[in-house]
Amino acid sequence: MRRLRSRLSNLHSDHRRIASGAFRVAVFLLLGKAAGAVKEMAVAYRYGVSDVVDAYQFTMTLANWLPITIVGALSVVLIPVLVRARDDTAALHRFLGELHGWVILVGLVLAGGIYVAWPWVLDVAGAGLDDDTRRMSRQLTLAFAPAALFTLMTGVSAARLRARERHINTLLDSVPAVVILVWVLLAVTPIDVGPLLWGTLVGYAIQSVWLLWLAARADGGVGRPRLGLSAGQWPDLMKAAGVMLIGQVAMSFVGPIDQYTAATLGANANATLGYAARLLSLLLGLGAASVGRAALPVLADVQRRGDMLRARRLALKWSVLMALGGALVTLVGWMLAPWLVSLLFERGAFTADDTVRVAGVMRWGLLQMPFYFGVLVLVQLLASQNRYRIMASIAVANFLLKAAMNHVLAPVMGVNGIMLATGLMYLLSYVCYMAVALSPPPASPEPVAASPGRD
Repeated sequence: MRRLRSRLSNLHSDHRRIASGAFRVAVFLLLGKAAGAVKEMAVAYRYGVSDVVDAYQFTMTLANWLPITIVGALSVVLIPVLVRARDDTAALHRFLGELHGWVILVGLVLAGGIYVAWPWVLDVAGAGLDDDTRRMSRQLTLAFAPAALFTLMTGVSAARLRARERHINTLLDSVPAVVILVWVLLAVTPIDVGPLLWGTLVGYAIQSVWLLWLAARADGGVGRPRLGLSAGQWPDLMKAAGVMLIGQVAMSFVGPIDQYTAATLGANANATLGYAARLLSLLLGLGAASVGRAALPVLADVQRRGDMLRARRLALKWSVLMALGGALVTLVGWMLAPWLVSLLFERGAFTADDTVRVAGVMRWGLLQMPFYFGVLVLVQLLASQNRYRIMASIAVANFLLKAAMNHVLAPVMGVNGIMLATGLMYLLSYVCYMAVALSPPPASPEPVAASPGRD
């Protein structure tokens, strides 16, 4: 034990920063995912594998895909910009005021567009859904359309907190789940989408306002939102975001493609896929996301100091460690899948037959774990190096493989084939990112003095 403490104390400070941040994120994720799991238990008890869950899963995935895509691209490029700008408070506040002005405008346009375009979305992507499911999906847009604005605001606030290496936003990711849980438990109406609708709308609103307040405390606040591009951070951000958005849009279609593919497989395939995916998200979040979220601000800071070789060594070591951890999670999860599904969902309208179907799909989904765990740190490395063109190219390749594999595997294996296609996609992603990470990094300015310690 003494030797272990000695080795830990001698680790380089950047390793300790990532480990400390990852631990905080993991704790917050555990609490948040526990709340999400309880919510899923309540939804399963009340709705089972039914048309209501089909409608909710379909609407949530397709209505959220564009806001989440924008947030995903913006966060990756925004955090390094905020890290570099945090020494100039006045310039940072001017930039944040303009950024919030544009986010509010884009959010309002998205909200209106989602509501107006939803009948067309149902005709194209929801053609395999029955009439009741389509009707409930239209009702749910009353929550998910305004949630587009809240999602964008939440994403910017979360990036501001992460740039300061504060990860409380991870805990607040559970706010919508908690509000939905309360609404579902207190509902006295017949089985309909009302509790899911109001829980979603109120939950997203509370999360957005809360994170905005916390971000203002972390970086000193933000001025009045205004439209403008006068801040010095805009040229670098716009150039990077434009390239990154290409890859992010490609990857964002993975969820809708899965929903569309599941909708062609028969009744309740969307619900089965959704239950399995939410269980997998618990494992994905607790493991890889904790390190991935903690790594980007640290790697960006190392790059700011000019020490790109150290950043690469740091990321590669964490990537290999996380891939091994993902393999262990796959092995244990494969054995425990039926028990986990039964523990969380098998009650009320969710039957033992439903447990067998969802557990089978979950097992195929577990195959993505080692590659997903390993690739997240490498994504942060390339983002901190501003290598967005390579990242976009890999994302497009991932999407093309995923679309092709869905088309080939789903007709043969059903929902299991959708999950296997995801595993193959992350295998390709890991191979590509590892090849790029092992290549010489781009030229860097003269490094500043690094902290003492071992790599």
